[in-house]
Order: sequence, then C-alpha cells, then structure tokens
Amino acid sequence: MLVLGACGDNDTADVAHSVTSASAPTAAATGKHNQADVTFAQQMITHHLQAIAMADMAERRASSQDVKALAAKIKKEQRPEIKTMSRWLKSWGERVPRGVDTHRMGQGSPSAMPSMPGMMSNQQMREMMRASGKTFDTMFLTMMIKHHQGAIHMAKTEQKRGVYGPAKALAGDIVTTQTAEITKMRRMLKDRR
Repeated sequence: MLVLGACGDNDTADVAHSVTSASAPTAAATGKHNQADVTFAQQMITHHLQAIAMADMAERRASSQDVKALAAKIKKEQRPEIKTMSRWLKSWGERVPRGVDTHRMGQGSPSAMPSMPGMMSNQQMREMMRASGKTFDTMFLTMMIKHHQGAIHMAKTEQKRGVYGPAKALAGDIVTTQTAEITKMRRMLKDRR
C-alpha cells in the first residue's frame, strides 16, 4: 500500500514555496478556501497516488529506458505535490486521502477505485501488473495519457471554481507540466509503431 509517509523528499519545500509565491495575495494571506479547493486537493492526491503506483510498475516492468525515465519524472513531480496538498487539507481540518491499495486492485467491483477523470479501473491496473516489456510500455503510455488528461480536467475545474491562491497556482502547474508530458508520450507511442 502506498502511504503518504513514504512520499517525502527534499523538493517539497521548494514546491510549496514556489506554489505559495505564485498565489493570489489575498487568498494566500487570509487562507480562504472553498469546497472546490478541498475537492481538488483530496481528489488530486488520490489521482497522483495512482499515477505513482503506475510509475512504480514501470520501473520494474517497462523495457524502454525512456518509459522508465518518464515514470521517475512523474514520481519526482507528484510526490511533493501530494505533500503540499496534504498540508493544506490538514490546515483546513479536512480528510487527507492515505493511499491506493495496489494489492487489492483488480479484486472486487470495478467501482472500488475512485471515480475521477482519467483514473484507471481495477481491471486496467490488474492488466498492467501482468504486462511486461514492449506490451507494458504501450499500455503504460496509453493509460498515462488518459490519466494526465483527467488530471488536467480536474486542474482546470480548480482554476475556475477554487479560491485558494496556492491551489489555483498548483492547478496551473499541473496543466502546463502534464500537457507537455502528454505531447511527449504521444510522440513515444508514435515511435513504437
């Protein structure tokens, strides 16, 4: 099981600082937030945890060094974001999602995984766990494109409906970073054909 305690690294302070410094002064100074900010943080943590679970699989099962490097990049980007969003939720007195149980994926009903844009189903995660080599590479890239598209959708919703400056700034960073990664993954898929 992935737990937030295992997601720490020294980049967290830098990410938190850059997110805060890019925020709207009023929201950051007063700490005002709304339900859209809470929903964004809670759902994006769970969304990121699944992406990290997928990236962990890539480190063991992918045949392409490019896929492995992309997986490592995704983990490096998303772990500090999880810690930042967890801090916000704690400061707001809200529930912090704790993890995605990768050992139970694929067992039970397909609805066992949270229903959010771009989230892989239990069945898809189980198929990914069984794949390896070039088959895994193609599956990982295809699924991660969909996963990133879902995160972008969620981030754009936060930009429209949220009021907490740091959350809106992080949402903007997610849109920029993951849009660039989608372009790269599409190119990688095309090169495999």
